[in-house]
Amino acid sequence: MPVSAPEQNGGPTVRRLQLGARLRSLRLAAGISRDQAGYEIRGSESKISRMELGRVAFKERDVTDLLRLYGITDPGEHERLLALAREANSPGWWHSYGDVLTTWFQNYLDLEQAAELIRTYEIQFVPGLLQTDAYARAVILLGHGTASAEEIDRRADLRMARKQLLTREHAPRLWAVIDEAVLHRPIGGEQVLREQIEYLLEVSTHRNVRLQVIPFESGGHAAAGGAFSILRFAHQHLPDVVYIEHLTSGLYLDKREDVDHYAAAMGRLVIEAEQPDRTQELLRKALDDLRDR
Repeated sequence: MPVSAPEQNGGPTVRRLQLGARLRSLRLAAGISRDQAGYEIRGSESKISRMELGRVAFKERDVTDLLRLYGITDPGEHERLLALAREANSPGWWHSYGDVLTTWFQNYLDLEQAAELIRTYEIQFVPGLLQTDAYARAVILLGHGTASAEEIDRRADLRMARKQLLTREHAPRLWAVIDEAVLHRPIGGEQVLREQIEYLLEVSTHRNVRLQVIPFESGGHAAAGGAFSILRFAHQHLPDVVYIEHLTSGLYLDKREDVDHYAAAMGRLVIEAEQPDRTQELLRKALDDLRDR
């Protein structure tokens, strides 16, 4: 049985980012250098840098010492940030799937759970959050053809658990743009594709899901380089993050110029794609084409 993803906005990755950003703002407000802060916690400037970027675990003693150095005397602020440190060191909801998860993708799952808006472009497959179980298994087999049946089950269960965030209370908005080729590529066979398109017909009517299709006749378009996602968060201090998945790794971009570049590409894709009110028509046409084969 798949393990349910909890109804929470963020896991340890997001908590580390939040806490690191808050500590950085407090340090700057106090006029203290990273060198000075590192000395206070028996560390180095690079350790402070990694903490502020959310790339390491936090010791409560270090957080306490830094707050004292930064002149924070409010007990409530102390407790709130120590609570963040404890949460940052707790396992994420995906912990029980650790046997089939890489560290770089664990980070993405945390960010995805915390997002208030997910914009994604796919050229090859239906986006993971919109896949049926059978379609997901077919996609997983493409990348893990030698995996055991048990491992395929585990990976598919994980993907179905991820989908629950779209139906939880305070669900994020998902804005997906897919190439029309996705609707004609028989991943898993024609029956699996047919069921997948029928599911897209259903989910595309949900209030928090917007689906657009780039038709064949559009020719080249703004994101010819490949698939990507942009995540936006409600949490203060968290910038938008661009996620690009490779075969054996994932790339995370949060520098303003990088995010702006991908946001502009997404904006052009939305314009080049058929408008959302035509999505149902295009999905039904794809179903008709399948029946005529």
